[in-house]
Amino acid sequence: MRTTLFGTLVSLCFSALLVAQQTQPNIILIYVDDMGVGDASYTGGTVQATPNIDRMAAGGRVYEQFYTASPVCSPSRVAVTTGMYPLRWDINTFLSSRKHNRLCDQSDYLSTEAPTIAKTLQTVGYKTGHFGKWHMGGGRDVEAPSIGEYGFDEYVSTWESPNPDPALTSTNWIWGPDDTVKRWDRTSYFVDRTLAFLKKNKGTPCYVNLWPDDPHSPWVSGPAELDDKKKGYFDLANLKPVLEDLDVQIGRLLHGLRVLGLEANTLVLFTSDNGPAPSFERIRTNGLRGVKNSLYEGGISMPFIAYWPGRIAAGGVDTDSIVSAIDLFPTLSRLGGAELPPEVRFDGEDFGKSLLSGETHKRQEKLFWEYGRRNPRFSIPKLEDERSPVLAVRDGDWKCFSSFDGTELELYNLSTDPNETTNLAKENRELAERLQKEMLNWFEQNNESEI
Repeated sequence: MRTTLFGTLVSLCFSALLVAQQTQPNIILIYVDDMGVGDASYTGGTVQATPNIDRMAAGGRVYEQFYTASPVCSPSRVAVTTGMYPLRWDINTFLSSRKHNRLCDQSDYLSTEAPTIAKTLQTVGYKTGHFGKWHMGGGRDVEAPSIGEYGFDEYVSTWESPNPDPALTSTNWIWGPDDTVKRWDRTSYFVDRTLAFLKKNKGTPCYVNLWPDDPHSPWVSGPAELDDKKKGYFDLANLKPVLEDLDVQIGRLLHGLRVLGLEANTLVLFTSDNGPAPSFERIRTNGLRGVKNSLYEGGISMPFIAYWPGRIAAGGVDTDSIVSAIDLFPTLSRLGGAELPPEVRFDGEDFGKSLLSGETHKRQEKLFWEYGRRNPRFSIPKLEDERSPVLAVRDGDWKCFSSFDGTELELYNLSTDPNETTNLAKENRELAERLQKEMLNWFEQNNESEI
């Protein structure tokens, strides 16, 4: 008994020493799938109570003007991975079959020549893991490079990836009734893999993509729904337990970090890849106009929490900083002690000072968006009022939209009209036309540009 107790004490002391010696933070990026800003109750959302996410928000710093770089999954994931606008990598909508990708005039997968956060952090000793949805190439009839070629030491993913986990992919679709890990257990599975990865590499800095594929529809919260032949998978009543379980799993992750003794040296970021689909009359966007596949605020304005006990002050709510998913690459690289590849022209800005000090991030450059799916052959989103023009720019309080041919022009002042109800382009013609020109120039200069 004494020997066992002594051995346990030695092991605990050694683990504590390893953690103490590790000066670079662990970094976990929780990138939720199709989560609207109103899906979390800390934002005032009423869809479902999310007490664990709320506690993380209360214990960290919340940004109320955080944007994804695209209103749909594949390009948004490319942007957060590379720190660059996704059109520079020839990806403008969700990746699917080769026929679909040709129809949308885009590549089949993200090039392995792309810089990635994982590759950059590996240069300064980080172990890297990807657990969850990928959707940057692979699946269907597309053969794409392995996730490992993008800088990840370990990875587990779903069917829309080059490395589908057999436990999750009994069919060539989002889920199947014969999956070993059932649809309602996936987020738990990804959290388990994340904690196991951190435990195995304790004492070494780790970067982890924890990318659940909830709350993307179809919503299947338990075995009773497997035989539901109706469209119940897409009912609000089915979304609620899915959000409830997502919240439980976030709580499990934070508890697991405490048990491992890693909480004080781990930065956890929580956000979403794009807006919800559907919004159920804008309940899931807290009233914002727009949904997934729309450049209006409901499609691109995301929940964002930065949680790092002891380093990021609790209870901070930043209402003024305008930040984007493209900013995560330079921010996280520098927090991890890595230099950005000098030969690469990144689009994002480092807002690490704002994270750690609570200061407002003074954005130096405008934010631009392009979404190449407003085509007569496609009807996304279904409601015309939610379907935005294909180009957008954010310049201070102003947000402007344009079509490629310049025939559509919309201008909104988000400080007075966050729901984008009143088009001010006619009253502010000079400003609107200047921003339109900048959007068109930006698109021309960056579309399939030299990296």
